[in-house]
Amino acid sequence: MAFKPNYNHERAERNRAKAAKAQLKLKEREEKAALRKASGDDNEAAPEEGSAE
Repeated sequence: MAFKPNYNHERAERNRAKAAKAQLKLKEREEKAALRKASGDDNEAAPEEGSAE
């Protein structure tokens, strides 16, 4: 005899997968932002001075 479907368990699994994917995307965005900040600090100061004309 087959087991009847456990919809709460299936939903919990989907929610866990969704949360893990969102966390991975957030981590990737934060890493990209950190790289931009690290390499872009010198570049951001120059345009500000030029735009004050």
